[in-house]
Amino acid sequence: MTDSSDEAKQIEKLYEFGERLNEAKDKSQNVKDYEGVIDATKTSLKAKQLAAQLIPRFFKFFPNLSSRALNAHFDLIEEEDLAVRVQAIRGLPLFCKDTKEYISKIVDILGQLLTADEIVERDAVHKALMSVLRQDVKESLTALFKHIWNVEEPSQDDTIRDKVLCFIRDKVFPLKTDLLRPPEEMERHITDLIKKSLGDVTGAEFRMFMDFLKSLSIFGEKAPPERLKELIGIIEGQADLDAQFDVSDADHIDRLISCLFMAIPFFVRGAPGSKFLNYLNKHIIPVFDKLPEERKLDLLKALAEISPYTTPQDSRQVLPSVVQLLKKYMPRRKTGEETNFTYVECLLFSFHHLAHKAPNASNSLCGYKIVTGQPSDRLGEDFSEYYKDFTERLSSVEDLTRATIKKLTQGMAEHNKTMAAAKSDEAKDNIKTLKQNTTTGLRTCNNILVMTKPLHLKTPAFIGDKSVNLSWKEAIKPSALSTTTATGVKRPAAGSGSNNLAIKKGHGAGNMQNQLVNRALEGISYGGSGGRGRGRGWGRRGRGRGYR
Repeated sequence: MTDSSDEAKQIEKLYEFGERLNEAKDKSQNVKDYEGVIDATKTSLKAKQLAAQLIPRFFKFFPNLSSRALNAHFDLIEEEDLAVRVQAIRGLPLFCKDTKEYISKIVDILGQLLTADEIVERDAVHKALMSVLRQDVKESLTALFKHIWNVEEPSQDDTIRDKVLCFIRDKVFPLKTDLLRPPEEMERHITDLIKKSLGDVTGAEFRMFMDFLKSLSIFGEKAPPERLKELIGIIEGQADLDAQFDVSDADHIDRLISCLFMAIPFFVRGAPGSKFLNYLNKHIIPVFDKLPEERKLDLLKALAEISPYTTPQDSRQVLPSVVQLLKKYMPRRKTGEETNFTYVECLLFSFHHLAHKAPNASNSLCGYKIVTGQPSDRLGEDFSEYYKDFTERLSSVEDLTRATIKKLTQGMAEHNKTMAAAKSDEAKDNIKTLKQNTTTGLRTCNNILVMTKPLHLKTPAFIGDKSVNLSWKEAIKPSALSTTTATGVKRPAAGSGSNNLAIKKGHGAGNMQNQLVNRALEGISYGGSGGRGRGRGWGRRGRGRGYR
């Protein structure tokens, strides 16, 4: 225990060391004074606080004492006294202000200190890290990202990794314009660091990184095609498109569909989507029936949204699979089974856009007579039975769709009456939700009728423009849905949150009809599609491809 008189002498001695070091023209000659400052780290608390200020201030003048000075200062960071620790943390940026070779080491230590429990200590760490980042952003970022991709002992290091990720997300990314200079060089550098980190990320982490990359100027609207191809390559790697597909691997299915939706904006901008489409066509669509119910619609929505941007070659390859699914969900005759109108909408939309790019491929699939002058027209072959079969299916689904429109319209009238009589806000919100769902159901049905009409012709004009808006693209998320939590959105139960209109055939009218409409509308929500805005996605690390 140090008494007050001893502490006063230690403080006085330290001030003397500091004054002589401060006044000396050639400070490197004052070795004894600097050694005295270092030795003060073993004395009283107040002396330690003062030493924590003096050691980094004069560090650059005594390279022969660098190891000793650093070790003494690092000991102060582990002190039990909070004031000493905070003062030591504040001094860390000074070590590398004029001695750049220590940046990596200092950032590594500050990264570990992000796990501090005390707010004042954590705040000091944040400020120290930002100070070092501004000294040398390239070296600092490299050292910081090593905490993300070099996790040798997950149980011990995951906390540090998570804190570093939060720091990068909350402190670094928002200041990218100020920190990443020169922009071209530093945006490329941080892109490479992110790509190295992707071998072991969760879905939320991957989305965070992709959102940041999209915000960089090198990937902006004027980015050359090779830059878009690079981003698609990153998403393809995370989707495990080189892996053998296992329909029982729910994590891979979530990962694949989430990545597919992330890729769509880049397909819109002209990035190639062949690898995704080929994987879907070869591995996913053949086992469509075995997919989880809530993921079937996600897949069909993704396919619909991609279809306007496919190449003629890809369209020709995928079209047979789409026609096969269409026939499954557009039965030739009434069977009493449930008709999933949202599936039909997705598939008809995909069919039109794919066939628009490869029109004569529909000749051997649907019996059409489209002439392009190519051998693939196959005009000498008789596909009349295919045409008869396909158009009968179209007529059947049109009848069912018109009947459903009638039910939905009647249901909307009932909702309006109920709304007028509703008294509580909760009741009004519930009715508002039902009305919004009914509106989307009507959009779905109207889209189906618009898309089936031209397909009755022997030489149909396939829709290849933006004249049909997919029903869920116009949907508005209702405030009445109470599935949100503090951390995101809960996964809805199968059939209750998939924006999915499915109505059974062959039932009577009256009250039973309204009950059926309401029950059907319970299966429509406005959460969007999987992998985009629903908080869904793969929940564990350990999959994906790194770019080392």
